[in-house]
Amino acid sequence: MFTMDSSISIFILLTLLPFHSSSSVQINSNSILVALLDSHYTELSELVEKALLLQKLEEAVGNYNITIFAPRNQALERNLDPEFKRFLLEPRNLNSLQTLLMSHIIPTRIIANNHWPTAAAVRYETLAAEHHVHLRDNPSGDKTVDTAAVLRPDDVIRPDGVIHGIDQLLIPRSVQEDFNRRRNLRAIAAVLPEGAPQVDPRTHRLKKQAPVPAGAPPVLPIYDALAPGPSIAPAPAPGPGGARRHFNGERQVKDFIQTLLHYGGYNEMADILVNLTSLATEMGRLVSEGYVLTVLAPNDEAMAKLTTEQLSEPGAPEQIMYYHIIPEYQTEESMYNAVRRFGKIRYDSLRLPHKVVAQEADGSVKFGHGDGSAYLFDPDIYTDGRISVQGIDGVLFPLEDEEEKESKTEKTTTTTPLVKVASKPRRGKLIEVACSVLGAFGQAC
Repeated sequence: MFTMDSSISIFILLTLLPFHSSSSVQINSNSILVALLDSHYTELSELVEKALLLQKLEEAVGNYNITIFAPRNQALERNLDPEFKRFLLEPRNLNSLQTLLMSHIIPTRIIANNHWPTAAAVRYETLAAEHHVHLRDNPSGDKTVDTAAVLRPDDVIRPDGVIHGIDQLLIPRSVQEDFNRRRNLRAIAAVLPEGAPQVDPRTHRLKKQAPVPAGAPPVLPIYDALAPGPSIAPAPAPGPGGARRHFNGERQVKDFIQTLLHYGGYNEMADILVNLTSLATEMGRLVSEGYVLTVLAPNDEAMAKLTTEQLSEPGAPEQIMYYHIIPEYQTEESMYNAVRRFGKIRYDSLRLPHKVVAQEADGSVKFGHGDGSAYLFDPDIYTDGRISVQGIDGVLFPLEDEEEKESKTEKTTTTTPLVKVASKPRRGKLIEVACSVLGAFGQAC
């Protein structure tokens, strides 16, 4: 049974689209597009209509045999951020909505039982320009598309395409960045920068201060804003917005962590920041005070190499993350230009007094020393002018930690000859006892 909305959409698709001069394809009732509009993926169908994509999809069906990854309705109704959904439905963000929807369609027919890759993840280009997805068949038997799980493989099959049901929306990185940028600009424009009021002790009246321009650097360096102890939460320090906090650092930190999750391969890093420590909240407070940060994010493969001993010590996760946070705003281009020009650069880290060493290697930026080094693997995962996230392929440790490990091994090797030396006094004691016994019988030793 067709609903009123779906029947109208199908009628328009069947009657109006064949008369477009740009396409000579005749859409019949057995097309995958008609099946999508009449399927139980009603939320996705409504977005396709609002994005004005029917003509583009008709042309795609005429040129390719397509595969559609359709998010279930719950992923769009309940699990999607309401503010993000409102952003997609704004008319000025039509390009972002079209890019998001077209990234769910690949111009290749993929049947779950026959064509799904069974080895490593395989990359497929989508109908969205410069966007691709990775299809993977996990050892557990579950099929995934990027970070989404395939709940209903081969849900709808037609001669010109197939629909697979997935559990969440696939959000391209460019769309997420557009949303973050638009929201941050709107938040900044809504608050005027004001300094903290000061009272003149002679007149007991408020002093007039010059307005602080948006984006002005903080009055104090970042280390003066750090609270004592293992926490990096800032002490009260004057920032560009004063007491009212011109920058919403908590939101920006949430945006970069969400970007990490959508990007894929950095779930362990996000888990440590949010669940195992309070660093996400504390980083947000620093950014709210006007400070900038560069996060060197180890990927999941690098985090998997950490031992339980390295993470079980009190405060170990915090200390590891402190060493991966640089109190500067650096991008892949700025760091690479610096190491190309100066050879070796030492960046301050929030783990005082240790510094992160960077140098040029193999056309990229290498951090660390020797075997404990890591390369800049995924550049500019997130850049918003306040927080920069650079993906690396290893976990960094200060050089002194490695020296301490070597000194411990040297101590264990030097203790072995001490045992042999300790046995010499015992031999002298035996000789002394023998001499005393012989002396009792009147004989000299």
